[in-house]
This record gives sequence, C-alpha cells and structure tokens, in this order.
Amino acid sequence: MRCPHCNSRDYGKIGANQFYCWGCFMEFSISGDDVRMFEVAEDGSLVAVDPLAPTLEFEAGTA
Repeated sequence: MRCPHCNSRDYGKIGANQFYCWGCFMEFSISGDDVRMFEVAEDGSLVAVDPLAPTLEFEAGTA
C-alpha cells in the first residue's frame, strides 16, 4: 500500500483504518473503496482535504 496523496510507502498505522504519512505529513483513512485525506492543524485537529477542490495555478512573469 502507498499514500494516496504522495505515493510514499513511509506511513504508519495510528488507528483502525487510519494512517499517517511521513512523506507528506497527512493523515488518511480507508473504508472499502473510500479514502479520506486530512491535514493536521497546528493544534492537532484534523482538517478534511477535498480531493475535488480546484487547485490554483500561478504563472511567473505575468503582472
């Protein structure tokens, strides 16, 4: 198995179907075919990451 976010094999199990990736510092949970990604906030809380959210791209040299 690999991290669904960064494809790293450097992860650890932290709970039932919950894992922490040391490659991208994100938590993920797996339930059947459903994978949920979480960022760990400074206070230790989890913030869900929406995989369908659009990403912003910036072009250099356009002002």
